[in-house]
Amino acid sequence: MAAARSALTGAAGPAGHLSALLDRFAAEPARHWPELMDHLCPQLDTVHPASWAALPRLAEIAAACDGTDRLTPVLSAAAAIASCAPDTDGPLQELAGPVGELHRLTDGALRRAADREEYVLLLQCLLSFEGAVCWDRALDGLHTGEFEACCPWCGLLLEVELGTERSHCVDAEYSLPGEPVRAPIRPAALGQLDGVGARLFRRATADGWPAVARAVRRLFGESACPDCGTGFVVAVRVAAARGF
Repeated sequence: MAAARSALTGAAGPAGHLSALLDRFAAEPARHWPELMDHLCPQLDTVHPASWAALPRLAEIAAACDGTDRLTPVLSAAAAIASCAPDTDGPLQELAGPVGELHRLTDGALRRAADREEYVLLLQCLLSFEGAVCWDRALDGLHTGEFEACCPWCGLLLEVELGTERSHCVDAEYSLPGEPVRAPIRPAALGQLDGVGARLFRRATADGWPAVARAVRRLFGESACPDCGTGFVVAVRVAAARGF
């Protein structure tokens, strides 16, 4: 196995050193996460043959973790790789066994998340192992309460705020005197949610994270451009700003 891995390439060239790096990562996931990602998934958006070859080992490491605090960095490392899979038959299907194990472990860890940030990260990991396009790497705003979007008509860059006090879209580059125009977001009615939006809402509700569930309704709700008034579904424009 070591010989086979040494023939693979990673971000730094031949990947013979990755077995030792994965062993160090297994012992201290949080400490060695940045180094591992530099070799397996630079910028969290580029993978190499060695990246896919590492998924079975990452699944083994995840299964051996004895707490969510150690498990989360392992799952996030594997999920970063999985999110780079093409949206056609490919690595995720070929590695269905370890990916399925990673998905199972993520599903269990979600119910034990320590805080909202960890919960949203794990929710994103779950989607990565399912091959969900866009939302497998774009859910961080459910924690921070902020996304970027763009108007479908005039192209204005928008800041989307999903806060509990204020929920609106505003010109992200506004620099004139006075307050900018804020276009309110109308949360999606429960009957309007479908697809990934409905699934995220149901999951967050079932796991006891009502604030995340409410943010999902706003993300998949409707607003308008504060400059030209063009209406849009917020999630569609957030996805477009991410290149999807």
